[in-house]
Amino acid sequence: MIFRRKGKNEDLETEVEEAGTGTADPRAEGPFDSTEVDAELLEADDRIDLGALVISGLPGMELRLQVDEQSGEVQAILLVVEESALELRAFAAPKRSGIWSEVRQEIAGEATRMGGTATESESSFGTDLVLVVPVEDPDGKIYSQTSRVVGIDGPRWLLRATILGRAAVEPEAAAPLEQTLREVIVVRGDEPMAVRESLPLRLPEGAQPVEGTEQA
Repeated sequence: MIFRRKGKNEDLETEVEEAGTGTADPRAEGPFDSTEVDAELLEADDRIDLGALVISGLPGMELRLQVDEQSGEVQAILLVVEESALELRAFAAPKRSGIWSEVRQEIAGEATRMGGTATESESSFGTDLVLVVPVEDPDGKIYSQTSRVVGIDGPRWLLRATILGRAAVEPEAAAPLEQTLREVIVVRGDEPMAVRESLPLRLPEGAQPVEGTEQA
C-alpha cells in the first residue's frame, strides 16, 4: 500500500511506502491526518470509518468500542487479535504544539500512584511508556499487567495507542498492531475544540460497545 502525504506546497506530494524511509519523522509512515492523504484512501473498501478515526482491519480482528456509561459517547476503539489488543483514543491538541510529553508524565505519575512502574522507551513512534501495574482478577488475586502506551502528536490532535496483552511484551506479536497503527487516519475537522477534548467517534453498524470512561 502507498500513502500519499501532502507537503507544504499543495502541488507537491511525497509517496511514503510501508517498507520505511529511514526518516526521523515519527509520522513519516503514518498515522496521517486526513488532509495529508488522497480522498480515495479514506473511502477505500478496506477502511472502517469511525468518525474521527479511519482504520484498517486485520484478519481475525475483533472490533470493540468503549462507551461512556453516562453520556453514551464512544471514548475509545479496541482492536483485539488473538492474545493482543490495540486501544485507540484521539484528543484535540493546540495548533502550535503537541501534548504527548505532558500527557506521558501524567500517565507515568498515575501508574506510580497505583503501585506500579512506568519506564520510557524509544521506538519508531518516538518516546513510549511501558507500564507495569498491579491488577486484581475476578478471584481477588493480584498480578502485574504490562502495557505499552504510544503517543503521536499530529496537527491539532494527539493519538494515544495502548498495546495490551502478548504484544506489549513480544515485539513479533506487536508488529501487526504497529502496522495497523501506522495506517490510522485522523479526521480532526476544522471546528474549535478544547485541548484534550475527545475527538468524536461513532458506532459502525454491528459493533459491540464495551463500557469505559478513561480519559487522557
